[in-house]
Amino acid sequence: MTPLNALTFKQLRALEAVAFYGSISSAAESLALTPPAVHSQLKALDETFGCAMLTRNSHGTFEVTAEGAVLLAAYRKASAALGKAVQTIDSLRRGLAGTVILGVVSTGKYFAPSIVASLKKDFPDIEVVLQIGNRDSIISALDTGQIDLAIMGRPPRQPGVEAYSIGDHPHVLIASPDHPLTKVREASADQVLGEHFLMREQGSGTRILSMRFLDQFGEGRPFSYTEMDSNETIKQAAIAGLGIALISIHTATEELKSGRLALIHAKNIPIVRQWFVLHRADEKPTGAAERILTAIRAQSSGLLHLDEIREILKN
Repeated sequence: MTPLNALTFKQLRALEAVAFYGSISSAAESLALTPPAVHSQLKALDETFGCAMLTRNSHGTFEVTAEGAVLLAAYRKASAALGKAVQTIDSLRRGLAGTVILGVVSTGKYFAPSIVASLKKDFPDIEVVLQIGNRDSIISALDTGQIDLAIMGRPPRQPGVEAYSIGDHPHVLIASPDHPLTKVREASADQVLGEHFLMREQGSGTRILSMRFLDQFGEGRPFSYTEMDSNETIKQAAIAGLGIALISIHTATEELKSGRLALIHAKNIPIVRQWFVLHRADEKPTGAAERILTAIRAQSSGLLHLDEIREILKN
């Protein structure tokens, strides 16, 4: 049995840095250490466990072995737990003040800053830290305890969560304003499936919804698409006439208002889902997190700019 007291956080930080950067020199620079010091930490880890934690791949960069991946995952969970403990102690020491980490899926980044600004105005004693990522990364952060609350569409099955609906989340078809389908009253399935689609990357909630919609709308017919890694790229591609996209209306509000993008009307469009604020079911929010959760639920309509969204959909 490997003695736990042989492990140090310095060794684990060295492992994480080399796994991230792929080289000892880059990892050393990020840790403000010398390459020999990092190499020494890694060697100590290998000797403690009696196996290599890292290996070189075909490109000559370092990547974790199966054993290294297990150790790295445990370290990240432990680090997140310790970080949360520090926040909890700070909240207890300062009453209801403290830090709340709010994770928001990338589709929500267009309204998330205004949510944080409003919360900071109402609760100046609470630091609200915004963390944005795609659906998979936010779920992962929730699972490992790196965030306290999350705002997203469909709640995950794992980890188990307590989710509260905070408002409508319409998804619409967009195209350049001179696209022929923006002129018709209701585009048919044949017309829509005949277009080239602009899609988000794997792991995006919008990607999942788009694939489901097209499969059902076209009854399984094939369609062409290009994958893009952000809503901004998709919008610019649509404005340039490179294709059409199913996208959250929250991401395209300004472009639709200014006329740089236009809506395509079709059966069952808009697809109206819900936005949820949620937390892990096994960790009831207390103190600062509870105050922020209550505020988001109470102010949701204004925070999500739902009146503005409804006006755009009328046109």
